[in-house]
Amino acid sequence: MNVDFNKNPDGLVPAIIQDATTNTVLMLGYMNAEALKKTIETKLVTFFSRTKQRLWTKGEESGNVLNLVDIKLDCDSDSLLIKVNPKGPTCHKGTDTCWNETNEASYGFISKLENTITSRIKAGESEKSYVASLFAKGINKVAQKVGEEAVEVVIEAKDNNDELFLEESADLLFHYLMLLQAKGYKLNDVVDVLKSREK
Repeated sequence: MNVDFNKNPDGLVPAIIQDATTNTVLMLGYMNAEALKKTIETKLVTFFSRTKQRLWTKGEESGNVLNLVDIKLDCDSDSLLIKVNPKGPTCHKGTDTCWNETNEASYGFISKLENTITSRIKAGESEKSYVASLFAKGINKVAQKVGEEAVEVVIEAKDNNDELFLEESADLLFHYLMLLQAKGYKLNDVVDVLKSREK
């Protein structure tokens, strides 16, 4: 890996730290050539501390280390993307990230949709939403709706109307997310099962 440490007068390059599993950005640190070498050798992310003016292995005092998974160099050869498996919170303030975000798997819009479903379930009848009204009828009704939507997906898959097939697929996914929450789960729990089957 040919990192250009000479672009900055201090010989440091930014190192973006990202959780290898959740893809959450955890923190930003700086590395010199020695810090990068030590990171690769020990498999524990090590920075050059600008305040202490020395090498600093993340978690050397707290135990909240960053276990190295992968290092990527950007197109200009002057910044690093380091994927890690964190042990404990990353921020010195005790939060998962230095931006006070929760480090959990995110599936973009799907995760946003899951959060919307959660908030409408919690609001209950006061929300006057489809989600709240279906949940009020109990898990059997939610499960029945998933079954109905699954049948409609199969029917549309046999026809030639792609728009209807996608519409029914969206309905199935939406109701499946509702059923997962009715059972006390989220999509990430299903993903974990799939990952466990990976050979």
